[in-house]
Amino acid sequence: MKISSNVARRRIAGMGVGCLLGGIAMGFVGAPSAAAAPDCSPGGVNSTVSSVEGSAQQYLAAHPDANQVVTAAYGQPRPQAESNLRSYFTAHPNEYYDLRGILSPIGDTERQCNVKALPPALESAYQEFMAG
Repeated sequence: MKISSNVARRRIAGMGVGCLLGGIAMGFVGAPSAAAAPDCSPGGVNSTVSSVEGSAQQYLAAHPDANQVVTAAYGQPRPQAESNLRSYFTAHPNEYYDLRGILSPIGDTERQCNVKALPPALESAYQEFMAG
């Protein structure tokens, strides 16, 4: 699935923390039930990512300290961003678990549909964030 550079940049900004442990950021309004078949069409995958993006933006807007750390990480070298994000979320585990839950539909969709929903750089950071 190709994603334009503008869409990729918007997702990086919108996804906030979720994908940003490696220099990225990312939530979902509601997870589909375990029994529901996922929509694996490109539009369905994009819809999941967009929903996650919106939820992550709302979460970060309601948590200004997390938003500040994530925003600052955008301009930092990846190792520094990783360290700062890891330090913040280690000190604020509830926020980490909240965001992890918000971001989980991306991984669910990737596994169920056998696709990569994010560009490679975002995917790498997303996987690192989700692994803790």
